[in-house]
Amino acid sequence: MIITAKLVSICLGVALTAFTVSTIVLAVQKSNLKDDLRDAQEKIDQLEAGFASTSTSTTTTTTTTVAPGPTEEGPSTVEPSSTTEGSSTADPGTTVAPEKIDYRLPTALTPTNYDLYLNPDIETGLFSGRETINITVNEAVTQIVLHSLYLDIQNPSVYESTGTNVVVSGFTFDSVREFLIINLSQELTVGSFILLTLDFSGNMASKIVGLYSSSYLKADESRKWIATSKFEPTYARQAFPCFDEPALKATFEITLVHPVDGNYHALSNMNADLEINQGTYTEVMFAKSVPMSTYLACFIVSDFEAKSVDIDTKGIGNTFQMGVYATPEQIDKVDFALDVGKGVIEYYIDYFQIEYPLPKLDMAAIPDFVSGAMEHWGLVTYRETSLLYEAATSSAVNKQRIASVIAHEFAHMWFGNLVTMDWWNDLWLNEGFASFIEYLGVDSVFPEWQMRDQFIVGTLHAVLTLDGTLGSHPIIQTVENPDQITEIFDTITYSKGSSLVRMLEDFLGETIFRQAVTNYLNEYKYKNAVTDNFFTEIDKLELDYNVTDIMLTWTVQMGLPVVTIEKVSDTEYKLTQKRFLSNPNDYDEVHEASEFNYRWSIPITYTTSANSAVQRDWFYYDQSEITITVPSGVEWIKFNHDQVGYYRVNYPNTLWEVLANQLVSSPETFTAGDRASLLNDAFALADATQLPYDVAFDMTKYLAKEEDYVPWSVAASKLTSLKRTLYYTSSYVKYKKYATALIEPIYTALTWTVGDDHLNNRLRVTALGAACSLGLEACLTEVGVQFNTWLAAPTQRPNPDVRDTVYYYGMQSVGNQETWETVWELFVNEADASEKSRLMYGLAAVQEPWLLQRYISLAWNEEYVRGQDYFTCLTYISANPMGESLVWDYVRENWLQLVARFGLNERYLGNLIPSITARFNTQTKLEEMEQFFAKYPEAGAGTAARVRALETVKNNIVWLAENLESVDAWLDRQ
Repeated sequence: MIITAKLVSICLGVALTAFTVSTIVLAVQKSNLKDDLRDAQEKIDQLEAGFASTSTSTTTTTTTTVAPGPTEEGPSTVEPSSTTEGSSTADPGTTVAPEKIDYRLPTALTPTNYDLYLNPDIETGLFSGRETINITVNEAVTQIVLHSLYLDIQNPSVYESTGTNVVVSGFTFDSVREFLIINLSQELTVGSFILLTLDFSGNMASKIVGLYSSSYLKADESRKWIATSKFEPTYARQAFPCFDEPALKATFEITLVHPVDGNYHALSNMNADLEINQGTYTEVMFAKSVPMSTYLACFIVSDFEAKSVDIDTKGIGNTFQMGVYATPEQIDKVDFALDVGKGVIEYYIDYFQIEYPLPKLDMAAIPDFVSGAMEHWGLVTYRETSLLYEAATSSAVNKQRIASVIAHEFAHMWFGNLVTMDWWNDLWLNEGFASFIEYLGVDSVFPEWQMRDQFIVGTLHAVLTLDGTLGSHPIIQTVENPDQITEIFDTITYSKGSSLVRMLEDFLGETIFRQAVTNYLNEYKYKNAVTDNFFTEIDKLELDYNVTDIMLTWTVQMGLPVVTIEKVSDTEYKLTQKRFLSNPNDYDEVHEASEFNYRWSIPITYTTSANSAVQRDWFYYDQSEITITVPSGVEWIKFNHDQVGYYRVNYPNTLWEVLANQLVSSPETFTAGDRASLLNDAFALADATQLPYDVAFDMTKYLAKEEDYVPWSVAASKLTSLKRTLYYTSSYVKYKKYATALIEPIYTALTWTVGDDHLNNRLRVTALGAACSLGLEACLTEVGVQFNTWLAAPTQRPNPDVRDTVYYYGMQSVGNQETWETVWELFVNEADASEKSRLMYGLAAVQEPWLLQRYISLAWNEEYVRGQDYFTCLTYISANPMGESLVWDYVRENWLQLVARFGLNERYLGNLIPSITARFNTQTKLEEMEQFFAKYPEAGAGTAARVRALETVKNNIVWLAENLESVDAWLDRQ
């Protein structure tokens, strides 16, 4: 049980470290926090000594010297970078690795089947197992090299296909490359088949990847433990020794053990074939899988309950059943996921015209889950907030997110699972396609949500911002070690990838695009592919242009173009292109070399006042300019229809004025996507000093007539971000007056009464949040009343769609110590994950710094904030101007504690830095960041995040220097 007595007060302004605060709070916290901190301190001591090790194994093995010498064609034998001899656990250190290390497995051996027996001990948090791997010998070698991490290995044995025993002379570990190296007394024969058998054991506790323990509170407040797994990208090696690279696909025959008592059962990728009761435990044997990569395997031992539905495949393959699993207490929240999942999977089977190849498809909501969800084949796992829906507690935002996540993961059943990228360099083939196809999947079930328009604000705009900085990277990027692999699960891979797929579908046309996708999936099913393989399949359709050549300009160089329009005559427009950079000073920097000199082959689209039909042309990378001809008398021309092209457009000021006037007089002339793109481009160009800021502001004058969610989402986002930028300047009062006057009409029109229209509810949430953020008095007054009304009767909660707004801005406007502690108690006692997330968000809005400091300290304890939510919690606090410096100081002072707990391979730890520092805009803060990075140069999976963070702050500093004066002048004229 979590103790929720009144919390200990901490003096205002005292910046305490995590350990100091935790010492104070220990009187009202469970003793396990003391254990957590002691363990963390031990890890910190190790870090400061120059190494990090969580292994406690004392098992020893006989070892032999490892033969030297990888060849240029790939190593036949491996010389470890850091070999652990006489030890059976591998644990990566934090010492600087040699300059050049080949992290790839040798090509000498290929696995074909894993026969895996796994026994997770729910009570102790330990696990054991044994496996037999069928291996094909490609080269004559005297070593078997595969991956293993944090595992104790015993009794490795090797047999030839004839049954002859191959003597194992010893085994060692390469702790840098995470290799298990088994040395043999004789050379293996090329073309033969061998069996590798071994026993292993490990620990599931205090981790959230690999095979790990998760828990939840039952209705009687007892804690129920489960075992589950998450292997992408390089964590399968923490559960069982394996060839942990995506191209090394094999079949799996899995046996899982679960206790007889406690209503436990086992789940895996395939259907259960046989169950054998062994007294106190049961062995569950699952059917043999199709060939798949190791990261797609999944194991769950739990007491979850399920609801299921039959899937209609419309004659494309065999029918199968889909189930949704959740804790017994939350099983009634899976109905929405079941309905959405059924609709989406049936749509995909028809869309791809390729059967879903497994006999079942399950989904499971996991209490502790590091990502939003994971596409394990046949057993997709989710955070509870990404799968569980309840009308009484879930908002329109929750509803759409659940549908989108399900659609994303189901798209992976084909893109990623059936056809897998050959190596992580091409991760965008998995994630980019799934991130685009998810919009089609949701649209098939909820066409009224207008998901294709929502793509613009849900995916495109954020990546355009990032890709306009020097902190970006190409979509195809060479990665080698686990940190680099983890790091590329980022905005570029997902959002730029999906934006390019969207652009590709648009210029190909839906029919050709679908045919190409089906051809590609059929060609490479159960195999691996690289980017060129997909584009080659399109070019086989013999189009008028070469897709491989076009798309190469987008995939191998980072950034995006801005197409500048010049009106040459009444009927002619000249188009030129250059790389778009948000910081004007970056044009003077020495840029990383680009194969195409930062020029792109751009699909140009446009509409005019004379013709609303979309017109098309090509602007190839090797053309210096192109000319567009239109009929005489055209009043306006709008390029990049619905912002489908991955580029920005800049017009002459006179044309911007014509477009602005057209918006004011008749906004419906333009689609919602075009209105959103005009606003987005105008402000992005103004921020980059490529357009006068008064032109961008003039584009907002039409908003009094705007009634659609997507354009208002753009406007509200810009209004609130400008408010934060100007917060500490003399222009703030004038800006607040302008912004609140702009938002007030839509706020008044929408009211706080939630209806049934999904997009109208999305618009309401956007408008109310923006109005409160910008300081509209009517909004703050109403939110304060609703907040106090709720606290007086906490079971009578506000409507789910406005609950975030009430919790956050109510706490901001009327919150104090008493109300904060009341909300805190509601938070720690809340069982519903979505509601808990809202309360966590609301707590971060309090305006007393000492309460925020206390919140930072309490969040360290997993009894209060689960590890999966920790970085989100800190980000919420840092978004509050009162909490920004507190979180920044805390992270700098406690960096070693954070690394000890989460590890440098944790990309969410790395991404915390740009989240905290995103609003910094002074040279002093920039220097603080540089000093912090110099003090702790090892960034692991956060290396690129640090570069992004520095670029963002540099851009903020330049923005104030270049734009503040013109913004202030425009505000004066209003």
